[in-house]
Amino acid sequence: MKAIVRSAYGSPDILRLEEVPTPVPGDGEVLVRIRAASVNRADLDALTGQPVMFRAFMGPRRPRNHRLGLDAAGEVEAVGSGVTRYRPGDRVYSNLTMYGLGAFAELACAPEKAWHPIPAGLDFEGASTIPEAAILAFQGLGGREGVKRGDRVLINGASGSTGLFALQLAKDAGAEVTAVCSPSKADLVRSLGADHVIDYTTEDYTRGGQRYDRILDGAGNRSVFEVRRALAPDGVYLSVGGVSPSTGRIFQTMILGPLLSIGRRRSMGLLLKWKPNDAKDMATLGELLQAGRLKPVIDRTYPLAQVPDALRYLAAGKPRGKLVITM
Repeated sequence: MKAIVRSAYGSPDILRLEEVPTPVPGDGEVLVRIRAASVNRADLDALTGQPVMFRAFMGPRRPRNHRLGLDAAGEVEAVGSGVTRYRPGDRVYSNLTMYGLGAFAELACAPEKAWHPIPAGLDFEGASTIPEAAILAFQGLGGREGVKRGDRVLINGASGSTGLFALQLAKDAGAEVTAVCSPSKADLVRSLGADHVIDYTTEDYTRGGQRYDRILDGAGNRSVFEVRRALAPDGVYLSVGGVSPSTGRIFQTMILGPLLSIGRRRSMGLLLKWKPNDAKDMATLGELLQAGRLKPVIDRTYPLAQVPDALRYLAAGKPRGKLVITM
């Protein structure tokens, strides 16, 4: 089968489309023919090996895993012994973060529990955008009980892949949503229901005088000391990453955020309890997708051979929605 591979950390220029061995499903495993895979910031971070602190898990000098791609959607090709939930032809999707990555390929193999049925009415391209970004948005907003009607919610990086889902989820919950993004994408976030839009190039949301019940940060461009000014006394701030966040900023949010919350009702920190492929959360998102209350936003699609071009486009900060690789 064909797959995108790399043997070092670097830019998209080092990626190659090569023939690799076709996986064979073992006991309890499902082999899926991938029809679409979405591109995430995490793919770019894994490619470049940034932030450097993550190399402790990926490989200090060169990546242990030569494959890339988190989000996959496709059809079951074959199943191993003991598999009971799926059979060939079933439409499934998954976040392969915990299963060796490899979504940028013609086939992927992972345990049965890694795969979830694609909601009726959702095509492969749309399904591929859900497992990473939508789950981060849903869990970053506190899941089913996180946002209440009337809450003031701010999404920093609202035009990013996670931010676009978070905006829709917060609006669906009845929140008053402020979206922080670039002026070129203001129309996009307004079309998804943003009540207020802040142009981050001209305005600092932490100095605007407004206090928010919940802040979801997908940009990572403000310190916890700055964010504290914009957080309600009993508010919740969670960072879900950002554009190449520095190691220092990550540690600051992870360590100082909780310290600044001691003895207070507010909560600040990183989304550390992220659960990819959580069955209940995937089911909830599936219901919202089927009901039309949550919609994937896709900017462009690329063939498998053009994964490097998709990653360059993502790195330039140009996407107005998700980028999808079609097989």
